[in-house]
Amino acid sequence: MDCSISENILKDFYIPNYILLPESEVRDASHMPASPVLVFINSRSGGQLGGELLCTYRVLLNKNQVFDLDKEAPDKVLHQFYFNIEKLKHSGDILASEIQNRLRIIVAGGDGTANWLLGVVSDLKLPRAPPIATVPLGTGNNLPFSFGWGKKNPGSDHQSVESFLDQVRTAREMKIDSWHITLRMRPPEEGSCDPGLVLPHSLHAFHHVYPTEKLNMEGCHTFQGGFWNYFSMGMDAQVSYAFHSERKLHPEKFKNQLVNQSIYAKLACKQGSFWTSMCYPSSWNIAKLTKVRIMKKQGQWEELPIPGSIRSIICLNLPSFSGGLNPWGMPRRNALRNRDFTPPFVDDGVIEVVGFRDAWHGLCLYAPRGHGTRLAQVKRICFEFHKSKAGANHVFMRIDGEPWKQPLPVDDDDDDNNPVVVEISHLGQVSMLATPHCRSRSITESSSLVTHLDMEEDSSDTEEPDMPRKFGAADTFRMPENHLMP
Repeated sequence: MDCSISENILKDFYIPNYILLPESEVRDASHMPASPVLVFINSRSGGQLGGELLCTYRVLLNKNQVFDLDKEAPDKVLHQFYFNIEKLKHSGDILASEIQNRLRIIVAGGDGTANWLLGVVSDLKLPRAPPIATVPLGTGNNLPFSFGWGKKNPGSDHQSVESFLDQVRTAREMKIDSWHITLRMRPPEEGSCDPGLVLPHSLHAFHHVYPTEKLNMEGCHTFQGGFWNYFSMGMDAQVSYAFHSERKLHPEKFKNQLVNQSIYAKLACKQGSFWTSMCYPSSWNIAKLTKVRIMKKQGQWEELPIPGSIRSIICLNLPSFSGGLNPWGMPRRNALRNRDFTPPFVDDGVIEVVGFRDAWHGLCLYAPRGHGTRLAQVKRICFEFHKSKAGANHVFMRIDGEPWKQPLPVDDDDDDNNPVVVEISHLGQVSMLATPHCRSRSITESSSLVTHLDMEEDSSDTEEPDMPRKFGAADTFRMPENHLMP
């Protein structure tokens, strides 16, 4: 590409210093950027690739509009950015106003990193939340794959980055549902959380005194957060937990995406995912671990029966899981009619619940029409864990690629009064950027893209008044009162 042409193109993404840095001298802009971007990169993702991308973006753009998430928290960055924008708009700066209207965000990292940015943007309650493009730097890269950005780690050279930026400029905006999750439990030791319990970054401690005694459970710890792709528990989360634990102990082994995927596959075999009947006691079956209640219609809870053979449950929002597989698939006409299913959309306020028996069952997803055991489509779902009669003292859980080992009640007192409760409910939407290769489908496009004819033949809710809900990812953000956004 010709250097002069390349420079002109990059100007469309450029944000001047006086908008980024509050102490910079205000200058007249000679060029109105068509698609200004803020770039957030997890420099630890993708082996050395994250650091290389950080350097390339800082060379091609203003280095002050490219941020290393290992050193700068996104909520503080956006706080300062929007404070500067509002201040400049108040003084009549046209460029600042246009940059706010045209702003797009790029986040480079794994699914957990993308989840962090989505939570921050959702919590900030911006008047016009910028749409987000995701660069696949993780192992699974389900979020980028869902919106057409691919699942393979990208190149970090100038040409590759310029090509990605050009796709960001032409990408279309697409709304997706945000799902709020609440985890409530009694810590193993009174007054403090289990030191061995490490929850995902997307779950945040929540301190709130409820107005009713039933909800105000003494001694309980409540955490809340959000996800945009999936929540899962059971066998798949156990393999993911083993992978993350190994990576923490031996980070030098995890050099690139191909090596990571190979290690992941080996751990799945080692954990016995293909031989669950021999390697796992029946006490690990989901039906024996938890009671599941679902809400299909607002205000109407009902129990969801779980087949006894199910060892993994996935609550799925996007059509990509475990590196691009679609556990729900596309139900045929008979399933839509007889089981009261609807086509899976990413913005319909409904989440798909699907189960798996073992890894052999999961292999069916590689078939063109394969899918897991479809359990339900719900607006809300609640998992309640009491003391296991079979002796299970923990269960593995995962949110958008971040796993943890969740302790279960072990004392009779805990079982009677304070079970472990996980509740998932719809909470707003966020804007993503999608390429023409996007796999996700919007309900607003259903009339033209999804009809009964192209279905494959295969073998916003009301908030609870007693509990304020947010994702907790941007608790440090406060817009100064003298510069409130309209």
